Amino acid sequence: MATPPLGDKSFDPCLRFDDGADYETMMGRWSVLVAAPFLNWLALPQGLDWLDDGCGNGVFSEVLMSRQGPRSVVGADPSSAQLAFARQRPGAAGVRFIEGDAQALPLPNTCVDAAVMALVLFFLPDPARGLQEMLRVVRPGGTIAAYHWDMAHPRPCGGPATTRCPGRYPNSGLARTGYRVVQAQVLKAFRTLRDCPL
Repeated sequence: MATPPLGDKSFDPCLRFDDGADYETMMGRWSVLVAAPFLNWLALPQGLDWLDDGCGNGVFSEVLMSRQGPRSVVGADPSSAQLAFARQRPGAAGVRFIEGDAQALPLPNTCVDAAVMALVLFFLPDPARGLQEMLRVVRPGGTIAAYHWDMAHPRPCGGPATTRCPGRYPNSGLARTGYRVVQAQVLKAFRTLRDCPL
């Protein structure tokens, strides 16, 4: 992913990551660190059908396979390059990766027990539409959940992605879905690069 200069006013906060290897270098290890407290918080049983919505290069799908004992995992992402990388992950051999937009998932209604978005929701042009799609594909009584960076309290070195995403938080679009947050939790996996060196 190309990063625009800090002063670039054409920067689009709805970023797309199109290279699985670059994403792995930049974000993969962080995704793994956040996955454990997120899944512990969800505390869902084994044997479920999962959707990893916006799966990117498959790092979170791989964690789902190793930790959750799922019946199935579908990883959906709009980037064919990311999906090609995901299909090569050794721990994601059982994942069905499909190309698709989080705001118009190519899946039938009520087809999974749990739909999750790992570091995706605040990148969507319409977060409420993404949440509505997750609700559509989850079976009654199922779970939708997302985690994202603490964009509400960016650090001074945050750069354009943290300073130009006002209003791009899950609660900002949730009211438009007709649903409400049942539970929200701050999960602290790490705070600085020192906690997760590159």
